Amino acid sequence: MVGIVERLVPDELRELFPRVMPEAPSRPQGGGRRWHDDREVPAAIVFVATSGCAWQRLPTAPFGLSGATAHRRFSEWSKARVWAKLHRVVLDELGARGELEWSCCAIDSVNMRALKGDLTGPNPVDRGKHGSKIHLITERTGLPLSVGISGANLYDSQALIPLAKGTPPIRSRRGRRRHKPEKLHADQGHDYPHLRRWWRGRGITHRIARKGIEGSQPLGRHRWTIERTMAWLAGCRRIHRRYERKADHFLAFTSIACTLVRYRRLAE
Repeated sequence: MVGIVERLVPDELRELFPRVMPEAPSRPQGGGRRWHDDREVPAAIVFVATSGCAWQRLPTAPFGLSGATAHRRFSEWSKARVWAKLHRVVLDELGARGELEWSCCAIDSVNMRALKGDLTGPNPVDRGKHGSKIHLITERTGLPLSVGISGANLYDSQALIPLAKGTPPIRSRRGRRRHKPEKLHADQGHDYPHLRRWWRGRGITHRIARKGIEGSQPLGRHRWTIERTMAWLAGCRRIHRRYERKADHFLAFTSIACTLVRYRRLAE
């Protein structure tokens, strides 16, 4: 019978962690407590991300470590960009297998309430309450390529260029690494002349709904995949509402959610 640790971090995913994991700290004087197995800590963090439980309520028995220890490792790994590196490793694996569709991509965002902290702001669609926004670019089938966070009051158009530049060069089945799609689909929130010029300058065909002329509905047959991806990300309950005051911690949970979405495709 497969235990909860093996279910949360299967062997295939465990094999990817050594590529991104920081080295265990050394103790010149010797002794000290046992360093946890390389699957226990990731499993505890994934459990918190998917269940949405608080760190202090993490069940100790299945993972062999306390919530405080798991939180400390999570903070250290977030600072070391472990989750961003794991995101790229999984994308490389998918690209090498030819699982990424570069014919077009879509961009969208979603709002959620948040405590006061880094990269938060008054949410214009939630009576001005504090909130954050997740920005996402997906390829044709809905796999996340790039993710970012901002305050809820940031216009989607302002996040488009940094988000596009944040797409890493990804391996392909043959040829050079890729980081640009052939076509972009976006809603009216991105209808600005300078953004259209920027996309044309990169040699990317854009299909952006024009304000006052057409709605976003005609693009629905192309953009429904990113809406589905947003629903997939909702499977990680820790990002339903932002409790982390530090922006890099919330971004880490968002990266974990995106990595789990991509890993499911890799495991198929």
